[in-house]
Amino acid sequence: MWASQENADALTARTVTPAGASSADSPTAAPVSLHVSTYRPHLARSVSIVGQSLAHIAVQPLPGGGVLLVGARCRWRNGAAEYNAAVYDADGQLLRKGVLGDGIADVQTTLSGDIWVSYFDEGVYGNFGWGEADSPAPIGSPGLIRFRSDLSLAWRYPYQREFGAISDCYALNVTGDEAWAYYYTDFPIVRVRAAAVAGWSTEVRGAHALVVADDRVALVGGYGEHRHRVVAGSIQGEAFSVDRPTRLVMPNGRPVPRTATLLGRGSELHVVAGLSWLKLGFEDLTTG
Repeated sequence: MWASQENADALTARTVTPAGASSADSPTAAPVSLHVSTYRPHLARSVSIVGQSLAHIAVQPLPGGGVLLVGARCRWRNGAAEYNAAVYDADGQLLRKGVLGDGIADVQTTLSGDIWVSYFDEGVYGNFGWGEADSPAPIGSPGLIRFRSDLSLAWRYPYQREFGAISDCYALNVTGDEAWAYYYTDFPIVRVRAAAVAGWSTEVRGAHALVVADDRVALVGGYGEHRHRVVAGSIQGEAFSVDRPTRLVMPNGRPVPRTATLLGRGSELHVVAGLSWLKLGFEDLTTG
């Protein structure tokens, strides 16, 4: 997704309170236009969208060349929720709007059009009017939800006695029709396949990307000095058996910038650092 500098500033605007707290704006101050480009890996198509008002947007493809836009924040006020999801066709025409909840950490779609949404702590426990005495419980309280392409609810992550509830989903990876997640507070790896949940305990804390290749999983990132760590391992029965950790660096050998975005999708890790977009296969992550 790209826009003019003026529109890009509006799409990423934040509000700072007198006390110094900063939060992402939910709608933009005024409608803005943007473009969504699809690469495979070369440019395949570009869709122009005019006059939309979502901010801090995740963008995903839908079947038939459609585009899904989802804003990270969604307020409940005056007895109603702001819409924070919009579906456009391949010509950039709005088809429908919906509400996917506040506090959205990540959005990934499947080839069939299912929409997987993960939530950070404010989306789970409530903020921006959600979860108060006169408002509904947060939509994102399960921490992980699957919606249909028409934005209706299809499945909610159930409480897992062994691994606890999701307080903050740190990493999501949708590959085929499976969803993999890794979450705070116990940091298990879980797989959702046809609504059945399987999970594996880990000793890895604070990773922010998850990469999957058959029965191999890599967790990328961590707290503090471990922010460039890569821990790969194999799923063997009920155990996650790890290899020797490696370290993620840029092609020139320098550390990955703190502002870089790390995203796992299937067996690939995507690193967006400034104007650079790097893609690494699973094998690249395990040879360091």
